[in-house]
Amino acid sequence: MGSLPNEIDTFLSTNFTHLVIGGGTAGLVVASRLAENKDITVGVLEAGHAAFDHPGINVPARSQWEIVTLAEGEDYDAWEELGCDGWAWEALLPYFMKTEHLHESSPSHQATNSSYFNPKFHGRDGPIHSAYSTQYGASHQHWHKTLNSLGVETNRSHFGGSNVGAWTSLTSVEPEQRERSYSATAYYRPNAGKANLVVLTGATVQEILLKSSSEGGWSAKGARFAYEGSEHSVPNVSGEIILCGGSVSSPQLLELSGIGNPDILKAAGIEVKVVNPAVGENLQEHMMTMMVYEIDPSIPTLESLRTSPYLAAAADHEYETTRSGLRTVLPSSVAYLPFSHYLPSTTLSQIIATLPPSTPKTDHRHKREAILRRRFTHDQNLGQIEYSFDLSNYSAHYPSEPGKKYATMLQMLQYPFSTGCIHIPPSRERGKPTTVDEKPLIDPKYYEGGGGAVDLEMMSQAQRFADRIVKTAPLREIIVKRVWPPLPPSSSSRTSSPSSSPGLTTAAAASARERSSQQETIDQRRQQSSGASNREEEEEDFSAWVRVNTVTDWHPVGTCAMGGASARDGYVVDARLRVYGVRGLRVVDASVMPLQISAHLQATVYAIGEKGAAMIREDWEREKERERG
Repeated sequence: MGSLPNEIDTFLSTNFTHLVIGGGTAGLVVASRLAENKDITVGVLEAGHAAFDHPGINVPARSQWEIVTLAEGEDYDAWEELGCDGWAWEALLPYFMKTEHLHESSPSHQATNSSYFNPKFHGRDGPIHSAYSTQYGASHQHWHKTLNSLGVETNRSHFGGSNVGAWTSLTSVEPEQRERSYSATAYYRPNAGKANLVVLTGATVQEILLKSSSEGGWSAKGARFAYEGSEHSVPNVSGEIILCGGSVSSPQLLELSGIGNPDILKAAGIEVKVVNPAVGENLQEHMMTMMVYEIDPSIPTLESLRTSPYLAAAADHEYETTRSGLRTVLPSSVAYLPFSHYLPSTTLSQIIATLPPSTPKTDHRHKREAILRRRFTHDQNLGQIEYSFDLSNYSAHYPSEPGKKYATMLQMLQYPFSTGCIHIPPSRERGKPTTVDEKPLIDPKYYEGGGGAVDLEMMSQAQRFADRIVKTAPLREIIVKRVWPPLPPSSSSRTSSPSSSPGLTTAAAASARERSSQQETIDQRRQQSSGASNREEEEEDFSAWVRVNTVTDWHPVGTCAMGGASARDGYVVDARLRVYGVRGLRVVDASVMPLQISAHLQATVYAIGEKGAAMIREDWEREKERERG
């Protein structure tokens, strides 16, 4: 995000109608769309620094997770049930399409890679490029056949309101240059020359400036921020402040500005201005586990590039000269399944019966709980568990052994009962309020609360099916054995040799000299037994392992939740994303999502940015029309 020699002076001397705090996924969507109106002047304060050409961001396999997914249509309909008028699936779909520029896969690509799509659910003219990969890891060729053999159908329209089934993921990658497509390059960069759009990077916002009115109440008028060791402020924004800090920073900044739970604010030495105990609460995350498997050592993986400078250099050269090779290979093997696919209705009923009684209807949590309970019924065909299989060891708990190759089965719970919180910490010293430099306290509360035991049980049951997927042909043909969690004493891996897998172009060929010696020792590393019996597999209890190995999927939502009609209803913003109790302040990011969705968040956050920008412009233009008489 371009810098000028005098950018701080330029920023401070500009009269802004709108100030965006946070120049990330949603913030740059909002800023760029607002700047389309020449009567609007937008300032953006971003704590990070410009990094347009950084290979760690732009090269697909370095930034890794450019997966584009949409949730179940029912997920967004549920938001509307909570008071988010205008946020149901049919109303939100145009904003998904507005952000996307789909590059269609060819019939031959579809036949080879199951890269299906339904064009009526995709955009063609949006800023964010979406495309299927041109090359895939060796395991992907087995993904669909393996899931199909387990009764999981391939979903040919996973953007159409149902993500259930196995599918090949779209990626947010520009297909010609094979570079990541994201908000900075797709939304901001084409608009960077506009005089009415000014971005200041390296600027950490410390507080949203609120002004009390003679009639009572508070209005957001600007922000105080730090830049290169000095403190500055933008005190007189004529329009609105739009907070786009994400699910961690947005509630943090609201609390630092005096908006939140009085007990938390007082403990932090912050003046209480707007009482809202919901700020920072309702944290929901996709809880994730990572099972690790040793695989055929001849298979090229990205992990090879991290351990071999020679292979890394070869892969970099291949990418730089041909835009192909291992640096373009992304995780693409995905499946979303309902619990009912692998659990009988009687088991599901028994599990849900362990939930405590519902909260009273007068409690703001009642509707949310009712929606989660409804999703548990056996006839709900929803993507309740996500499975994603990829080459390389993703686990921080299992260290890779030299000379061996690994793959990881990731499993993510999509609709957790467990909710956590994010809050600023108490003041460390009497008389000195907590500042933005003191990291917020994040407590996800995995497996806690009334529904926590149910979350743990469902993750444990799902883990059995995850292991079953990997042990099913043809995917099992590349597997040596499971290494994490360790196999139970009574079982061991199969004895047949894995089928050889095709290499990946020049970078993969560079590892050929390593393969022969690895293959010579592979049989020596195998167990003699042919593996656990079906009975042993069914009875393997993963619950203890799941409890201590669950990690974040980096999909936090809900900490500035949208819904209701006032703060008394247990929400932070209304359906137009306006913060309750403060005029001229909105939140536009993943934190407003009142319920977790069955999807990675990226596409939904872009849609939230698009819809939020449209509402802000609509309100601004309506007000100007009213002023003109």
